[in-house]
Order: sequence, then C-alpha cells, then structure tokens
Amino acid sequence: MSREFPISLAPPDWLVRNLRPQQARVNRPAVVRAAIAMALPLALGFAADRPGYGALASMGAVSGVIGDTADAYRMRILNIAVPQLFGAAGVTVGALVFGQSWLAVTAVTGVALISGMISTIGAVASVSGLLLLLNAVIGAGLPLPGDWWLAPLLMSGGGLLVLALALLSWPLRSGVPERTSVAAAYRAVAQLLAACGTQEYDATRYAVTRALNDAYDLVLARRAGQHGRSPELVRLLARLNALTPVVEAAPAAHRHGRPLPEGAPDTVRRLADAIDADRGALPLDLPDPVGEAGRAVDHALRHAAEVVTAPDVAPRALVDRLGRPASLSVRAYTASRDVLLSGTSWRYGLRLALCVGIAQTLVSLVPVQRSYWVALTVTFVLKPDFGSVFSRALHRAVGTVAGLVVAAVVLAAVPLGWWDVAALAALGPLIPALTPRGYGYQTTAITPVILLLSDLLNHLGTALLVPRLVDSLIGCAIALVAGYLLWPESWHTRVGARLADAVADTAQYVESAFGDTADPAARARMRRRLYRDLSTVRTEFQRALTEPPPTGRRAAAWWPLVVAVERIVDATTAARVRVKQGAPPPSPAEVGQVALQLRELSESLRETEVLVAVRTDLTGPADGILEPLRQEVAAARAIASPH
Repeated sequence: MSREFPISLAPPDWLVRNLRPQQARVNRPAVVRAAIAMALPLALGFAADRPGYGALASMGAVSGVIGDTADAYRMRILNIAVPQLFGAAGVTVGALVFGQSWLAVTAVTGVALISGMISTIGAVASVSGLLLLLNAVIGAGLPLPGDWWLAPLLMSGGGLLVLALALLSWPLRSGVPERTSVAAAYRAVAQLLAACGTQEYDATRYAVTRALNDAYDLVLARRAGQHGRSPELVRLLARLNALTPVVEAAPAAHRHGRPLPEGAPDTVRRLADAIDADRGALPLDLPDPVGEAGRAVDHALRHAAEVVTAPDVAPRALVDRLGRPASLSVRAYTASRDVLLSGTSWRYGLRLALCVGIAQTLVSLVPVQRSYWVALTVTFVLKPDFGSVFSRALHRAVGTVAGLVVAAVVLAAVPLGWWDVAALAALGPLIPALTPRGYGYQTTAITPVILLLSDLLNHLGTALLVPRLVDSLIGCAIALVAGYLLWPESWHTRVGARLADAVADTAQYVESAFGDTADPAARARMRRRLYRDLSTVRTEFQRALTEPPPTGRRAAAWWPLVVAVERIVDATTAARVRVKQGAPPPSPAEVGQVALQLRELSESLRETEVLVAVRTDLTGPADGILEPLRQEVAAARAIASPH
C-alpha cells in the first residue's frame, strides 16, 4: 500500500502578508475633496470646450489627493503645495524634451538621479521627488496640449485646488488637529496605565510611542513656523511634555506586577477630554499611593493635571523635551549638505536613475505605444522609503490587473463627454478611501482614473488596456532586476545594523540614567529618541517580513530581540524612577558593567545577517536596584545566541 503525503496548497506566509489589507479608517472629508477636486476641473474644461486642459488639471488633482494625508493645516500646505512646485518643474523639463529621443532619455535619467537623492531627506521631500520624476516622464512621453508653460500651470492648479479645499475649514478649526493629537497621546498613555501588570503592556507601549511621535511631530512642526510665540502652542507642548513623567513611571508600575487602581487611567482619560475640549480638568480622584511605583505614578499624574489646568505657560519656563526645531534656512542647508555627502542618497539616486534610464532607453529602441507608462511604473515601484521594492512590484502588478478590469468597464460603458465628469467623480474618491489599505489597493484606484484622463487626451478607448498591462509588467520587471536583485543591500535585511545602533544608544542611556551630571531634559530626549528609533526598527522589520525567503525568515529571527531591547529601556527607566523615589542608587561599577554588556551586544549585532552567540556574564547584588535590568540584558544576549 502506497503512503500518500498531503500537499499544502496554502500560499506562503510572506505572500499572505504582502496581500493582506491594512486596517484603516476612511477619511470622509478627504473622499469628498477628491470627488470635487477631480471632477470640477474636467467639468470646467468641457464647459470651455477644452477637455484636454481639464484632463491635465484633474491629473494634477490626483497628485494633490495622494498628498492630502496630514491632519494639521500647516502640514497640509507642506505635503501638497511643495510637491506641486517640483511637479511643475518636472513636467516643464519633460515637455521641453518631448519627441527628442536620446535627449529625452538623458534628461529624464538626470531628473531621476536628482529625484532619488532628494527623496532621502524626509517625507515631504520624498513626495516632491516622486512628483518631480513622474511629471517629467509624463511630459517627455505624452503630447500635451497648448504651449510649454500651460501644462505645468494646469497640473499645479489642480493640485492646489485640493489644497484650497483642504484649507476651507482652517479659520474654524485652527489648532484643532494639534490639540486632538495631544489628547490622543493622553488616551494612549491611559491605556498604558490600564495595561500595567498585564500581558497587554508591551503592545500598548508601542501604541504610546506612535501616539507621542505623531503629537510631537505635529506640534513641533507648527511651532517651528511661529518660533515659540504662540501661547496656544506653548501650552500644548507643555501638556505633551507633562506626559513624560507618567510614561517614565509606567514601567515601574508594570514591574510591580499588579494592575494600577482604575483611578489612575481614568484621571488621564479625563485630562485627555479636558485637552480635547480646551477647558480645565475636573478635580482629581486618585487613591493613596502605595510603594515606590505608586508614588511615582501619583506624582506624575498630579503634575500632568497641574499643567493641563494651568491657564497659561511662560515660553521661557518651558523645558523643550525634544529641543527647539532649527529655522527653515538652517534645516534646508543641513538637508542639502547631508544629501550631497550621503552615500545612501547617492546609491538610491543612482539606482533610480539606472532603472529609469533602462526604461527610457528600451522604449526609445523598441516601438511601444504611449511608452511613458513603463517609466511611471518603475518610479512608483522603486520607492524603498515607501516599503519593500519586491512588495511594491507585486502590489503594482496585482493592482494594475484589478484596476484595468474597472477601467475596461468604465471605458466601454461611458461615452466621451460630460459622462466622464460623473465617472471621475465616482472613481476619484476611491483613491483616498483605498490608499490606507496598501499600495496594491491604491494602484487599483489610481489606474482607472489615469486611463480615463489619458483617454481624453488621446481618444484610444479600450485600446489603452492591453498596452498598459504590458507596460506595467515591463516596468515591474526592470525595477525587480535592476533595482532589487542587482543591489545586495535591498535583499539583505537591515534590521541588525539599526538594532545595533539602538543597543549602543541604550548603553549610553543606562549611564545617563544613574549619573549625577545628566540633565533631566537631555535624559528625557534620549529616552524619547530611543523609543522613536526602536519604532523605526519595528517598521523596518515589518517591511522585511514581506520579502521572500531567506530575507523574511532572517527578519523574523530578530523580532524577539527588538522586544528585548525595548524591555531593557523600560527596565532602565523603572530603576531610575525607583531611585528618584528614594531607593538606594546603584554603584558606578554596576552601571558600568551593564553598559559594557550592552556595548558588547551591540558590536556582535552590527553588520550580521544571522544571530550569533554572545557571552553573558552579568553578576551583582540580587536585591540591587539594577537586578531587573541585568535580567533583561541577560535575556537579550541569550536571544542573540542560536539554539
């Protein structure tokens, strides 16, 4: 009798993780803005008997809708207006070299190099670089109506229409997004206090890190533009800083092993409600504190309540926990210098230029109808700061197929004319609705919109569909081979090197936490920076998990160590809180031994692809203040040893 072995038909884990939609709420105001901003220019174009002009403005609105993601109004100006300037420059360069074969190849490749290099500066610069290259490709590959200056004007106008719609409620809601983000940080901390002593603590702590990052980014970004003169922003920053002692007390309470009384998280929730409503908080109802951890939480909550209920805060009395942002000119100079001297920016710029150059060369040598789509696909896929290149190529291929199915129905059923306005008003809102779900879903939403607008310029109808699919697959292949497989750094996980940096910073934090000369504000900045760096490591880990083997498997092996390092930071903070509440401080020798072990662990992790054995030799008084910290360090080093 033959034995039959079952064959699993289930897809691999990395593929499932790639295609699983992300959970996100629908931004309804952004959906409404998308419908108006895309349909209105096209309607005006038909009314003026210039549908091509309207299609160009609607194309610009697409880029504005993609950038319409910020809550704070000043951030919306940066996210939408700044990229439009780069987009106008890109389409101008592309239009000037349209139809000039190798000159177009050279110009677009040069734009790709610049685009890739500036994309490494930050989020706004990345979107600006993306739009610079996308519009250059469109201008070089698509015959645009009117004079050379008309296309950039129309496309920028469409993007700025999205911005104008987004700013309509600014006079009524000025400061509301910043206040809401600070209140959200308080609510996240309330959840953290409620999770103390339970298994949900670690996951909740990560949510607190994200909430604090978002709140500080919004408040400090707006404060940088007002140079600290706004009493409202000073008050918000003071309220945000007041959370630091609460967050520092939480690890001590968690290590106590018992949940906190319900009055502690309830107090923070009431403070959040007070911030949200911009009013004074209700009287406190805190239980009597018990033990060092209880006293630390009690003192921290009373301090936070005092700051929240204070009518005003003197700017000079405010301790800036994260440091005052530099002026715009200083930041621009620093960013430019870093880009020119950074090996990372040059590598990414050259990689993007190589792939775009190959795409442009290919379509110059081989007749491909409306060939700009190949380079557009390369540009969209080859954005490592937006996620894994491999994952984006997969999402692009799947999303394009799904989008083409929708486009086929629309192009076949909707006649050219005013019905296109209604179709665009229905399709446009899908972009902000589906974008948070993942890149594949965004591609599915964008593809029929772009094809509908392209049809208004070239009147090819359903004949666009098959060429678009072929062009997308060619672009994905170029990005995967020339932009992914030929660059070893893209298929080697980078979690180890970044985690090693975080471990080295943790050693410095341990020394600072128990030193006599450390500035409390500097120590708070160090701890916040550590958690922010570890949050970045988590993000890199999530990206690496979507890579095919062996990269995904190697990344998964690092995950317990990421959690262990976070626990080390928590243990250090908890020990510091206990010392502040009267516990005997550790000796310099104990502190030095822990820091030495962490630095040895950091060196063993640096530039390695697999976890390797490391020596663990931690001794000290069993009842000492650093014993929990020593246990966490020993656990981390044990995780780094293969079993």
